[in-house]
Amino acid sequence: MDPFKNILAETKDGILYLTINREDKMNALNFATLEELREVFDTVLEDKSIKAVILTGAGEKAFVAGADISEIAELNEVNARKFAENGQEIFSVIENCEKPVIAVTNGFTLGGGCELAMACHMRIASANARFGQPEVNLGIIPGYGGTQRLTILIGRGKANELMMTGDMINAEDARSLGLVNHVLPTKEEAMAKAEEILHKIMSKAPLAIGMIVDCVNAVYRSDENGYQTEANSFARCVKSGDYKEGTSAFLEKRKPVFKGE
Repeated sequence: MDPFKNILAETKDGILYLTINREDKMNALNFATLEELREVFDTVLEDKSIKAVILTGAGEKAFVAGADISEIAELNEVNARKFAENGQEIFSVIENCEKPVIAVTNGFTLGGGCELAMACHMRIASANARFGQPEVNLGIIPGYGGTQRLTILIGRGKANELMMTGDMINAEDARSLGLVNHVLPTKEEAMAKAEEILHKIMSKAPLAIGMIVDCVNAVYRSDENGYQTEANSFARCVKSGDYKEGTSAFLEKRKPVFKGE
């Protein structure tokens, strides 16, 4: 994978480790970083050697502290719509990635950073993580899907409260609300937990994992019958070599060897 200016990318044991690397800017998402994320996930979809992704932020102070305010300050009504739609499109690619993506959040996970974390399939936080959508303090609202994903994850009442007040919540509160899957004392332990989960997922049938992503996301698509998506995906699984391998291995009392085909 080509080197990037704002993102560090390293693959180990099938896991792509992505680090937003703008520590001096609290890892704020500028236009260039967003485009690098788009390019990375295009590669993730095509590269069969990549089985899963961990996304984190450089340093201990922030996962991503928000969008780059210097760029937001230059927006007008016309390009603001494009700004929001572009971010939504990139985050949708992450959300719909057929390979599992876990955000390991450390420090400030605010604004666009919270939206980025919510676009991932799971979130694991270090104890110092702080979450929020403080856009009202700038006279705007979340634009990268935050009003939708936060409501889906924690419910209408609490989402309204957090977005209207601009308040931050700590990692344990985020976990109790369903925004975070696990909280670990340190970033290193959070990374280890993410690796543990991903190695377990990577031992399963890749086609089935991808279809679970699609079926879960179908719950929130108003123009799609999620039950029909599930039935169609179930049938596709049964056509696969992984299904034959999984059922044969079970009957033969051995571990399956899935090939994703």
